[in-house]
Amino acid sequence: MKETDLQKTQTRLRNKFLKLGVKILGPETVYFSKDTKIGKNVTIEPYVIFGSRVIVGNNVIIKSFSHLEKCKIENKVELGPYARIRPGSIIKQGSKVGNFVEIKKSTIEKNSKVNHLAYIGDTLIGKSVNIGAGTITCNYDGVKKNKTKIKDNVFIGSNSSLVAPLTINKDSFIGAGSVITKNVKKKSLALTRALQIEVKNYKRK
Repeated sequence: MKETDLQKTQTRLRNKFLKLGVKILGPETVYFSKDTKIGKNVTIEPYVIFGSRVIVGNNVIIKSFSHLEKCKIENKVELGPYARIRPGSIIKQGSKVGNFVEIKKSTIEKNSKVNHLAYIGDTLIGKSVNIGAGTITCNYDGVKKNKTKIKDNVFIGSNSSLVAPLTINKDSFIGAGSVITKNVKKKSLALTRALQIEVKNYKRK
């Protein structure tokens, strides 16, 4: 079967990166753009797609089924599997974006982690921040996109909703299951949670 122009282009790009020392596991499953830039000692697992204007630094691991577009990935970053990095995003050195995480028009500073099941949009995340599973930034109010600022050393508990515009100041904690609508002062614990009710000896009617 004759190779199409798209297939020829992809074969050429794959060979180019292989010759440059990029470790591509399953090259036939990885798709590059003509303007993709990749640094040294990078590993790309199968089924990764690079949209336009993606820049990848050194010592990066991109795991399977991840999709990147118009973004910058700095050195020593780990992405995926199943990570979606949308336009306008910058993932800085030493950070980790895990499985089923979507990042849109956001900057994640050094050594921060968004490990699983999260949506981060129009957000600035500081250094050494931990974002718990199920966290979302509620950035769209139906009319405009609003920004969230999460300062250094913040811990966001699992299943939290951060309603923008919002600033969470450094060294703060957000309790799991919280809906945060007001700015949080530094070194504070913020949580919103209904009281747990327990009915003893309960029988279904």
